[in-house]
Amino acid sequence: MCDNRDHRYRTHYVCPPCRISQKRWAPGSRNGHTDPPRCPRCSTEMRNAGHDFAAPRQHDSAGWSVVAAVLAAGLRYEGYEPCGCSREPKFRPRTRAEVRNRREHAGRHQLPPAEALSARHL
Repeated sequence: MCDNRDHRYRTHYVCPPCRISQKRWAPGSRNGHTDPPRCPRCSTEMRNAGHDFAAPRQHDSAGWSVVAAVLAAGLRYEGYEPCGCSREPKFRPRTRAEVRNRREHAGRHQLPPAEALSARHL
């Protein structure tokens, strides 16, 4: 169990098409805004990527396509603790091959894409 239940952590927000990541207070939190942040480049609403997100380098198109696939499936990069200080984050694919294999597995076994993408072992 976490010792920092009362501590607030900032959340990562991303714009996968522009390959931009920012840390912000969550909307509605004590320090947060009322609306999710907007991308400084394209002005679209940025997606909440979770507390444990590690952004790929801006020129890593393969890494950002994996991030886009994970977020499109409705998943976020978070651990088992709701506060964001988890020592073992939940599994998320890191390569295009992992995304492709999990999507194929989901199609063969009629699983929701989010379930297949979040499975550590198929």
